[in-house]
Amino acid sequence: MSTFETRLAELGVTLPNAPAPAANYVPFVTQGNTVIVSGQISNGPNGFITGKLGQDMTTAEGAAAAKSCAISLLAQVKAACGGDLDRLVRVLKLTAFVNSTADFTEQPQVVNGASDFLVEALGDAGRHARSAVSAASLPLGVAVEIEGMFEIK
Repeated sequence: MSTFETRLAELGVTLPNAPAPAANYVPFVTQGNTVIVSGQISNGPNGFITGKLGQDMTTAEGAAAAKSCAISLLAQVKAACGGDLDRLVRVLKLTAFVNSTADFTEQPQVVNGASDFLVEALGDAGRHARSAVSAASLPLGVAVEIEGMFEIK
């Protein structure tokens, strides 16, 4: 088990198999030492985490949904690294989309669910640049979708 996966286990997280793409795209692209991971949608043990922030979901529920996206991102990075998550050098950037009402303004707090988790799990390697934006709707009605860029060795 990799060092990062040991830390994840300490946090009670086991990476799932990398989710397959749902349409005509690839789950990740590797160019040199950079892995770009396609958007990962909020998914939990009971299926997709759906809802609209500011309407039928709290900020805390949205943050949990964002964390689930971060777990899927790491699963994709692990797949991109041939199963060796220790090839991950750092998270470079996250771009997050939050399914929210027009007057909801706590997108950054929602996306903190992903950012805080990545720093807790990866330490300094988890610190990253990011964007947190509102979306009028997301695929399948999910609450959050996050794409990421990662440096690997």
